[in-house]
Amino acid sequence: MRLGVLGGTFDPVHFGHLRLAESARETDPLELDKVLFIPAGQPWRKSNRAVSDPTHRAAMLSLAMEGNAAFEMSTLELERGGPTYTVDTLEVLHDRYPGSDLTLILGADALADLPNWREPERILALARPAVASRHNSTDGELERQALPAGALERVLWVRMEPLEISGSDIRDKVRRGLSIRYLLPDVVRLYIEEHRLYLD
Repeated sequence: MRLGVLGGTFDPVHFGHLRLAESARETDPLELDKVLFIPAGQPWRKSNRAVSDPTHRAAMLSLAMEGNAAFEMSTLELERGGPTYTVDTLEVLHDRYPGSDLTLILGADALADLPNWREPERILALARPAVASRHNSTDGELERQALPAGALERVLWVRMEPLEISGSDIRDKVRRGLSIRYLLPDVVRLYIEEHRLYLD
């Protein structure tokens, strides 16, 4: 199986996440059979801010994926105690999906931050990075980054529409009473309204 792995807090999931997954799924030569969305439990890189309850984040993600048979959610990081590390998740996935080719789907900003992650060399050994390029960017933007040896050579660039959507912007709009229509699926927007998320 050709399996894509897209992790994140998904707080909330939005069209940027969904479009990235779909673009990576269709990118040649990946042609992924499935994209596995993995909401983070305790994301150690975001320990400086509060993250919504895992139940809400998983529920919103489940609603957003409805109707796409190639999208699936795994709650393995939500079930794991302690901080969430990508390398641990990829190790588990190798055991759960023996013989599968794993592709780690990332934004260019996440790839640039990779040297700060736990065991970046091991991450690259476990999965090939598929990286969304923004504004027709290329690997030239990352040449000066202290990436692990051979990282750029393994990157497959995913071309996608420039969707400048962020979870932090959505949360801020909710707090300020502004519209979040057309930034995320309506079912997710209605869930946020029903549960009064991001108002505090």
